Amino acid sequence: MGEVANVIVAFAVIVFLFKWVTSSSSGTPDRTAADTLGFRPKNATQDMVDTVSAMFPDIPPDNIRYDLLRTGNVELTTNKILEKGFLEAPPPAYYTLYPRTQNPAPARPATRNTAASTSKQPQESLISRYSLQDRVANQKPDDPPVSEQEIGGKAVWEDTPEKREASLRERKAQMILAARQ
Repeated sequence: MGEVANVIVAFAVIVFLFKWVTSSSSGTPDRTAADTLGFRPKNATQDMVDTVSAMFPDIPPDNIRYDLLRTGNVELTTNKILEKGFLEAPPPAYYTLYPRTQNPAPARPATRNTAASTSKQPQESLISRYSLQDRVANQKPDDPPVSEQEIGGKAVWEDTPEKREASLRERKAQMILAARQ
């Protein structure tokens, strides 16, 4: 009977060691997303992240994706941002499943490229846009400042659309020249 007990104990130890060795060697790769995050993640596409990120550019995309994985709904995530003003940061386990990307979201580079291309081009001034160069040249530095009544004041309703347009154009010109002073 003593030998049978030794064989059973030896067999139990071998089974225990085998399970321990095989489970520790594969460990984290076999863990599911639900085990890692602590909840069952819902479907969150990049379009959903881009939509919320376009509405709230100050919220980090990882926070948005994490909340979308929890809720699965853009509307709920948006309401949470509007109510709280922020989204919770994802836990470190989130980054094992969804590593941070080095390049920013696709919607943002287009905005940056547009801003960069406009900064390279010389900005058109209001004086040149409204063709007020000759008025600026005729102004003298010792001219008295223009009063508020002369700047925009109240417009008189003209009879024809052409006269109303000319009156509006003249008021714009006066405001631009007054702002320049």
